[in-house]
Amino acid sequence: MNGIPMHPVFLPRGQSAPTVPVTFVTAENWREQREHLDGRGRAFADAAGFEPKPGRHLLLPAAHGGLAGVLFALEAPAAAHKDLFAPGALSGLLPAGAYRFANAPHDSKLAALAFALGAYRFTRYRKQDAKELQLELPGNVDGEDLSRIVDGVFLARDFINTPANDMGPPELEEAARTLAHRHGADVRSIVGDDLLKENFPLIHAVGRAAARAPRLIDVTWGDPSHPKITLVGKGVCFDTGGLDIKPESGMLNMKKDMGGAACMLALAHMLMDRGTKIRLRVLIPAVENAISGSAFRPRDIYRSRNGLTVEIGNTDAEGRLILADAIALADQEKPELIADMATLTGAARVALGTEIPPIYTDDDELAAALAECATSENDPLWRMPLWRPYEQLLDSKVADINNVASGGFGGSITAALFLRRFVSQAKAWLHCDIYAWNLTTKPGRPEGGECQAARALYALLVSRYG
Repeated sequence: MNGIPMHPVFLPRGQSAPTVPVTFVTAENWREQREHLDGRGRAFADAAGFEPKPGRHLLLPAAHGGLAGVLFALEAPAAAHKDLFAPGALSGLLPAGAYRFANAPHDSKLAALAFALGAYRFTRYRKQDAKELQLELPGNVDGEDLSRIVDGVFLARDFINTPANDMGPPELEEAARTLAHRHGADVRSIVGDDLLKENFPLIHAVGRAAARAPRLIDVTWGDPSHPKITLVGKGVCFDTGGLDIKPESGMLNMKKDMGGAACMLALAHMLMDRGTKIRLRVLIPAVENAISGSAFRPRDIYRSRNGLTVEIGNTDAEGRLILADAIALADQEKPELIADMATLTGAARVALGTEIPPIYTDDDELAAALAECATSENDPLWRMPLWRPYEQLLDSKVADINNVASGGFGGSITAALFLRRFVSQAKAWLHCDIYAWNLTTKPGRPEGGECQAARALYALLVSRYG
């Protein structure tokens, strides 16, 4: 293992500095937990009118000033819908200091993770008052593994939150190179017209109108004899919609359209830092979908890397085009798994909202295993059908396939079916249609860029390959 330092939020177990106990209470155990408080604590809780309603907290004063303890209320253990990230709210509620869990929350690992994730702040452009919070890890939690997960999530959030003027294709490549160098991985980048020379016509077509050249970033790491796992992340650093231009409201947040690339780089960090026994490849087609005289047009037809001709029904369906060339390259190696991740369709948000990304795969075993990991990691995913009869909606009268479906229905499904056409040799394929953004702040999930699906995929790959 590369052994990154423990994340600064976490204190190693057994450290000598004093920590403030955080006691988790519910409506069921409040009477018992109240009796465990000293007389001063009971009197203060009573005087404050504390009630153990989920999300409420109370800071208990010490006899000579300072903080003696914290009460934090959770849902009952038997509640049908528990927010396992609820303790993440503590990061915003507590004063600076070092803390520990006095008793077990619903899930100690997820509570510690949420505590750290809730401390995230994006400070590149505006200074914020620093508040140093530390948490002594519960005894059953692997601090090193939790730290690499937190670092990966923070990495993705930083990439997504950075605006396109500072996170274009060259900067995304530099970020990938920095991460690769950290872990001893190799990087190759195919830029501009070299994409045509090396047969990536769709990536070139989408990105050629921008002042910053399109590119395919190719990161490889690990023992070549280990199972091949390839991650593909959509890296549209800004999406105007192209000639089918988006309205103002649709364009405002398009700095996050490289969220798939950001989340795959986060996952790659977790896997490489752990020393997972895989041959990892990360492919990021990085472009801007811009407008100029050289922009690709509706009804243009391009021959893709795998030979399929693609008619452009809409230039705002560009993400699937660049992914298609990258997936076709990945497929040539016949890997154990190709997993692609993209902020691909508004239809996915209509179907499942912003917090539950749909996944698509033909592999029932893979889908079931990933669903278990999504639940255990509190990284929600939901399987959607690759409904083959909808393939006819992608028919073109002049090419092998259109990049958008006729009729306007089932947009996330038809996008997945489009990508499926570029996989023929890989043993398994998985597509994640993520949102990569928190619309509001929730415990452990600040408003802004978000790393979705990566933690669930990490848990799955670790369970399979160690």
